[in-house]
Amino acid sequence: MKKILKKTIQVLYILWQWLVAVPVFALITLFTAITTMIFVHWRNSEWLHKIQQFWSRSFFYLLFIKVEITGKENIRKGQSYVFVSNHQSMSDVFLIYGWLPVIFKWVMKQELRKIPFVGTACAAAGHIFLDRGRTRSVVGTVRQAESVLHDGVCVVIFPEGTRTMNGQVGRFKRGAFGIAEDLNLPVIPVTLHGCYELLPRGRYYAKHTKVSMHIGKEVNMTDFADQDAAIAAIRETVIAG
Repeated sequence: MKKILKKTIQVLYILWQWLVAVPVFALITLFTAITTMIFVHWRNSEWLHKIQQFWSRSFFYLLFIKVEITGKENIRKGQSYVFVSNHQSMSDVFLIYGWLPVIFKWVMKQELRKIPFVGTACAAAGHIFLDRGRTRSVVGTVRQAESVLHDGVCVVIFPEGTRTMNGQVGRFKRGAFGIAEDLNLPVIPVTLHGCYELLPRGRYYAKHTKVSMHIGKEVNMTDFADQDAAIAAIRETVIAG
């Protein structure tokens, strides 16, 4: 009887997602995208960022997912940072965007620019697109990061470059750390838990579970002998978080 009840609840939860949560979230996404494009000149304003945060948080509200955030006290107000996070699933974006308590820009794959409304809105919001196959694009990414990383505005990068296939943290690429080094900015490691179980790569419905984000203490690249040592230490911090 318990197995039948559990299976019934799972089926009802999936039906809720596709019949209610997805359509409602699509409408909120459309509203947020249009608002961001209209008010492009206020892209770094606190009030516009709050609207974008509500969009992200609504993903979890609609799925009845409990979210836990720790480590916010590690962020100094007015300081620009390079945040680096493990990349577990698509839901990572909503968790970070919704609860990271700073105004920031994503460094994201060029392919995301092709998503209707969302790609245009991301460009309007000042997020940075990276074509990983082109050297000139990488150079342009650094220059764009330089132009936004001031007055407390930050960037967030997934240094693995893509979502994990098995829940484990992959190898970190150098890009985020090169930006931090070039601009002499501290790095803050971010660790996400539960997002892989919630929505792993290749699954098209969410599992009801708890997710959490831990914001680590800032790390200075100059505290290490070289960039490789810094990357290895920060990766271990993300894994341990």
